[in-house]
Amino acid sequence: MISLAVASRYAGALVDVVTGPATRMDPAEAVSQLRAFAAALDTSLDLRLVLSSPAVAPARKRIVIKRIAEQLGLAPVVRNFLLVLSDHRRAASVDEIIDQFDVMLDARLGLARVQVQSARDMDQAQQAKLTAELARLTGKQVRMQFSIDPALIGGLIARIGSTVYDGSVRGQLDSLGRKLGAE
Repeated sequence: MISLAVASRYAGALVDVVTGPATRMDPAEAVSQLRAFAAALDTSLDLRLVLSSPAVAPARKRIVIKRIAEQLGLAPVVRNFLLVLSDHRRAASVDEIIDQFDVMLDARLGLARVQVQSARDMDQAQQAKLTAELARLTGKQVRMQFSIDPALIGGLIARIGSTVYDGSVRGQLDSLGRKLGAE
């Protein structure tokens, strides 16, 4: 595990490369390829041990990463980034770096990330209507992440960055309880 600052530094460098004018790579494809590599790491304990072990020579680690990159069909930009992570002994932290990359990439592309918790599953029409309303509210395209929390009783909670819109029954009951307790 590495600090958020370190993960951000590596992720920021990759965002600069992927969104730069010289790179002809779709940013979403970069995320997808990085996640494919992370999935390969997650499914193989031996692979994780090889890439995180100081006993394995850096040259051997590079060979392993190049073979995996070839098998997964990774773009040269992604492959080279993974090699840099390995050279700096950060390959074991690829998940944290990918998460930061995804967040920073959305920010660079002007996308707002929205986490929505609802008391029950929302149908596609409800999701589309909520997505359109939050896009209008933020003035940006939004990337929605939906989850279910039955403890909300009814309604939903939307988080956009540090802003929380609580339209849940549980939130309204808590607010009412605070008001009644203050009187």
